[in-house]
Amino acid sequence: MEKTSILQTLNGFFLTDQRIGDAVFVQKPDPKWGEVPVALIAGTGDSLTEEEVVSLCRTNMTRYKCPREVRFIKMEDLQRSTSGKIQRHEIEEWL
Repeated sequence: MEKTSILQTLNGFFLTDQRIGDAVFVQKPDPKWGEVPVALIAGTGDSLTEEEVVSLCRTNMTRYKCPREVRFIKMEDLQRSTSGKIQRHEIEEWL
C-alpha cells in the first residue's frame, strides 16, 4: 500500500471518533524501520489519552499502521494551506 494511502486511511478512521476534532498522521524518521507513523490529534475538549488512541488503532487496523507516537496539539497548531488542507510536509519538518 502506498504511503499516502495509509496516511489517508488513518486520518479518516480517527475522524469518526467524537473526541477528535481533527487529526493528521505523518511519517517520522526511524533508525530501525526507516519511517514510522506519528499521530497529531486536536481534541474536542473531551479527554482522550495516548493509550486510548493506540488501543483504538490496535483494535481496528493492522499493527504496522498504528502510530508509534501520539501527540496532542491545539487545533490552531495544525498548519494549513489557504485551501484548508493540513500541510503534512511542514509538520514532518517540525517533528
